[in-house]
Amino acid sequence: MAKEKDNNTPQKRPKFSSWWIYGLIAVLLIAFNFFGSGSLGTTRKTTTSELQQYLRAGDISKILIITNTNQAKVFLTEEALAKDVHKEVANKPFFPTTAEIPQYVLDYGDLQIFQNEITEIKKENSLNTIVEFDKESNLFMDLLITILPFVLIIGIWIYLMRRMSGGGAGGAGGQIFNIGKSKAKLFDEKTDTRTSFKDVAGLEGAKEEIEEIVEFLKNPDKYTSLGGKIPKGALLVGPPGTGKTLLAKAVAGEAKVPFFSLSGSDFVEMFVGVGASRVRDLFKQAKDKAPAIIFIDEIDAIGR
Repeated sequence: MAKEKDNNTPQKRPKFSSWWIYGLIAVLLIAFNFFGSGSLGTTRKTTTSELQQYLRAGDISKILIITNTNQAKVFLTEEALAKDVHKEVANKPFFPTTAEIPQYVLDYGDLQIFQNEITEIKKENSLNTIVEFDKESNLFMDLLITILPFVLIIGIWIYLMRRMSGGGAGGAGGQIFNIGKSKAKLFDEKTDTRTSFKDVAGLEGAKEEIEEIVEFLKNPDKYTSLGGKIPKGALLVGPPGTGKTLLAKAVAGEAKVPFFSLSGSDFVEMFVGVGASRVRDLFKQAKDKAPAIIFIDEIDAIGR
């Protein structure tokens, strides 16, 4: 029996979290930053003295000076890549790319001094090394600046839609989409309902009839095996203050089944069709949690 219960128990599907989307976006942004800048290539850091040594040896084909980051990118000739001294940077990048990837990068101090040193070495050795100047933008920041406004707009829109659909703690905005929803309060096993028939003084006849309904809900097989049918409803009639609501709450505490409680005035609205929509929604919720009890207090308010 235990195995059958375990097999029949519905497995809960893992809940999808929006944080997975945010994480995926972050990974994509980081990947764009690496791929776009060639950080996954074979580029190695060097020093100014090593650069001058490579330049005098004629190993450098181009020097790209990035003026806004105080960084220089060094590109070697095909002949230089065959030398043992450059074997660490001679390998092709792990990820194929059409971008030109430098073999060395270095940070320089003063731009004018750095430029003068390169010019002097070129003149002394009659070199045709190309020297270019450029400004480099951060792909990650550019992408972030481009996407961030759209992410903020979408986030604000989702936040507002959730509040308007009922996530706003019952505020005015939450009524826009919930106007046709039932206002019934649900009492179930998660609700601490301590009212029982012992709390109801008197009303012995009404209690006896209500107890039969509760017993039917608790042990339906006991009655259905004899051909019995559960009543569709019960009408509690009496002047105010005679214990009708307390008796209904006692049913909730004794029956141990979902109990929907609301007032008849909740069905009355100035908009045509809203009341009927709430009735349909109420019975839909009750059917989903069947067996269940629906208690409508002050039902005479519907006919006024």
